[in-house]
Amino acid sequence: MIELPSVEQIEDLAGKRVFCRVDFNVPVKGGVVQDTYRIEKERKTIEYLRDAGAKVILASHFKSKEGNSLEPVARYVKHYLFDLTFVGGCVGGEVFDEVQKMQNGDVLLLENLRLHKEEKENGEAFARDLASLADVYVNEAFSVSHREHASVVGVPKLLPGYAGFRLIEEIENLSDAFHPSRPFVFLLGGAKFDTKLPLLKKFLDKANTVFLGGALANDVFQAQGLEVGESVVSGVDHGLDAIVSSDKVLLPEDVVIETTEVIKAGEVGPSNKIMDAGPKTIENIREKLLGAAFVLWNGPLGDYESGFKDGTLSLAKAVADSPAETIVGGGDTLAAIEELDMLDQFDFVSTGGGAMLDFLAHETLPGIEALKRT
Repeated sequence: MIELPSVEQIEDLAGKRVFCRVDFNVPVKGGVVQDTYRIEKERKTIEYLRDAGAKVILASHFKSKEGNSLEPVARYVKHYLFDLTFVGGCVGGEVFDEVQKMQNGDVLLLENLRLHKEEKENGEAFARDLASLADVYVNEAFSVSHREHASVVGVPKLLPGYAGFRLIEEIENLSDAFHPSRPFVFLLGGAKFDTKLPLLKKFLDKANTVFLGGALANDVFQAQGLEVGESVVSGVDHGLDAIVSSDKVLLPEDVVIETTEVIKAGEVGPSNKIMDAGPKTIENIREKLLGAAFVLWNGPLGDYESGFKDGTLSLAKAVADSPAETIVGGGDTLAAIEELDMLDQFDFVSTGGGAMLDFLAHETLPGIEALKRT
């Protein structure tokens, strides 16, 4: 188990300036925050610091079709959660002046870090500017801890670094997958085969059953010599012989094509496009899940954003009905669970998408390594 210095170990918090990396990159529509899950899960650490009298400086990235300012998020947090001051920058004189004005227990939210290219480049000078605002560093952004960005790995080189409550919770719960109870069922969907292949290869040995859905299954169908028509495939030879030949791997038996017709996976025509898993596939998975002791699920079974949700929503219900310990994560996976109002029906719901995948594949992340004491 990874052991990191916890936020609870920071001595004499009253009056200390704490640079707290959070992930407030949440969906916004019409200027209104649509999904608060990540914010809520990071709230415990923020309120712990605030209540202890720290001067809390929150920093996050943000990206939206409506603009790249964190102002709508700041407005939501201030109105519904806790008081804060939003400053329209993350470095420079204005920010420094606002930090100097802070009283014990105040919370300041900086503007979107990624408005500065040096954030993604892990620029040394940018990291120094951020670090100059604070006395200590806290990472409470598991979902971006797979990124070697200035606020994730650069700043903790310059300040004493600590892990927030949620970061520790993510590590502890996801680590259960390294020594799972059995039978262990691993459910992997989505479209990015290149990012998920290392995880698939690792858990092919660990799991009793591996179900592949979404566009990932299309690559395997193609490797089996089956027609996939105009379905999404990676277009890369991933060397899938071990996966194709494994008796652990379960693939969709029936699929939903673009006309919403359900057909057998082997009957896809050259002009068809696979959009989702069919009902027989869900029943096959459900049978496996009812006998499972541990279930790990990441990624949708269909093109969720295009409205092909039935397979993913049905899978969410099947996983929730399983008597097993259940750990789930991923953006569309979380969206499905929230749509069904079932967040409390799983043992653990990760805030990470890519970070969850990388942690499971490598058993650590750059943001975690940056906090380890030598």
